[in-house]
Amino acid sequence: MGNRISIRSFQGTGGGAEHFLSIEAPANLGLAEQIGFIEARYADAQQSLGLAPETALFRRIFVSDAINQAEAIRDSALFAEPSESPVAVSIVQQPPLPDSKVALMAYHVESDAPVSKQRLSPKHLLVKKGDLAHLWSTRLCAGAYGSSASVTAQTRQVFDELIDVLSSQGGTLRDHCIRTWIYLKDVDVFYQGMVESRSELFAQHGLTRDTHYIASTGIEGACAHRYDLVAMDAYSIVGLAPQQVSQLNDLERLCPTKDYNVTFERGTRIAYADRSHCFISGTASIDNAGRVVHPGDVVRQLERALENVDALLRSGAATLEDMMQMAVYLRDPTDIARVDGYLSERFPDLPIVILHAAVCRPEWLIEIEGIAATANDDPTLPAF
Repeated sequence: MGNRISIRSFQGTGGGAEHFLSIEAPANLGLAEQIGFIEARYADAQQSLGLAPETALFRRIFVSDAINQAEAIRDSALFAEPSESPVAVSIVQQPPLPDSKVALMAYHVESDAPVSKQRLSPKHLLVKKGDLAHLWSTRLCAGAYGSSASVTAQTRQVFDELIDVLSSQGGTLRDHCIRTWIYLKDVDVFYQGMVESRSELFAQHGLTRDTHYIASTGIEGACAHRYDLVAMDAYSIVGLAPQQVSQLNDLERLCPTKDYNVTFERGTRIAYADRSHCFISGTASIDNAGRVVHPGDVVRQLERALENVDALLRSGAATLEDMMQMAVYLRDPTDIARVDGYLSERFPDLPIVILHAAVCRPEWLIEIEGIAATANDDPTLPAF
């Protein structure tokens, strides 16, 4: 662990190359030195891949103490962007394990086709490519100062902002939002309030058990505002054809989330002419009756979670070998050595970050999420 740099790339036949990077800072450095280390290694990685600055679309920066570290991150090259080529940047308090202050995940796209970027607001970046508009929304939060609004109100606020921006681009939450990451301060206390608020809002926008939901991770995390209980990142695609979207599940291994009144999809597949993306929601050690499997054993829970992820991917014509990046959330940071050893041996080259973040049920010791990319051959679909 520590100062690990991983890169995974996918080359399509018609839509260009995608690059997924993860970089972790060594723990024996101070904050400024850790930021500088990641800046330098990130620049080296881009140079080795021959990536121009405009290929950067999205970066998520994980920090150990957002209130005290966010300003330094915002002053760094990790957050900065050229005015002619903006980047969507997320800053999330989820301490990188075992004991770094900063880690980075980055996503770059090379394309022969024209790509345009438009900064709609400080939190929303629109990337137009072909007939599609990819909306990256980051650091959505209430920005609460001086008093604490309820988790229900804050959940509504972050979704309302996303809905308003989607509407301004001719999109809707139901038809165009593909993936959300919801970060909750003290997930053991506030998760249920978020779930209830989200369910009510989804029903108002046509997202029901009879239609579909959105792939999502609801996990412990925080933004840099002291009184914020909820923060969110989201990825939406305006212009999608309905036949491009399918939901992932394997009912022999996992129950539908609606069986226990939680409104998210376990995974969503987006198909293009030459490739497909599988967005895997936060996935834990669960069976097809919604029960926690292997309570108290983090390694067996990790194995079961990976089996579940593989089953989800197979329902979308992909496998674990097609994973491009992975985030792993640990409730108990003392489990890091066993978990990191297992993952390093099984996925030695996969961009992975392991983070200290509690899962929504206390019995779940570990959760996994990520994205896979695999070849597709359907010229009737839009190009990526």
